[in-house]
Amino acid sequence: MLFITGAARAHSRMTQITNIAAYKFVALDRLAERREAMQDKASSLGLKGTILLAEEGVNLFMAGPAPDIDAFLAWLRDDPAFAVLEVKFSASSSVPFGRLRVRIKREIIRMNHPAIRPVAARAPAVDSMTVQRWITQGSDDEGRPVVMLDTRNDFEVQAGTFANAVHWHIDRFTQFPEAVLQHREELAGKTIVSFCTGGIRCEKAAIYMAEAGVERVFQLEGGILKYFEQTGGTGFEGNCFVFDERETLDPRLHPHAL
Repeated sequence: MLFITGAARAHSRMTQITNIAAYKFVALDRLAERREAMQDKASSLGLKGTILLAEEGVNLFMAGPAPDIDAFLAWLRDDPAFAVLEVKFSASSSVPFGRLRVRIKREIIRMNHPAIRPVAARAPAVDSMTVQRWITQGSDDEGRPVVMLDTRNDFEVQAGTFANAVHWHIDRFTQFPEAVLQHREELAGKTIVSFCTGGIRCEKAAIYMAEAGVERVFQLEGGILKYFEQTGGTGFEGNCFVFDERETLDPRLHPHAL
């Protein structure tokens, strides 16, 4: 599904600046060429933020006036690799980034497990409305207990998380695989929904857990930000930490400083 008009919606909801977060696991080549093209296009539109490129895909957080954000997304989607790109939108009164950075990385989200390749096969996903229903009814649609598993770092969890969510007090995502091995028996017989800010970490996490023998693992499609956008944050306590000058977003996707 494309969300081409989302920037305009976010723009009209609050103020003049639209913020976007997006990622896609897709096999990429010509990284230096892509980096230069993205740098030039975003600079020409006056956008700021961060774009990470790797052979496994793209991860981006950007901000600017809605028409310029929409122009960048339209340009990006002209590339077949990014023709289908899910984007999370929010708004702010100013640009929460100091500059534009486009970087080439080994991984777009570091896990240090090269065998985990979302490019080859995506993790099973569950959409926001389904998770909202499961939270409200206290089980999945087959009556199994649901565990909301927070894959973020501990300092992010402290800003806010789902009520009764499980988290393992990790300081960085590279510690997540070891935490899974220590705790996987606790997850047996339950439906696991891994979640994170925008979807990228919880997708890798879900794939790793499945390969580690954890059954019935899903990722929350689009992460917390998409869940806020589509449900208003049912069952979420506190705010969502974001890696820019806004610090956190409340369930209405409004900035909320720590």
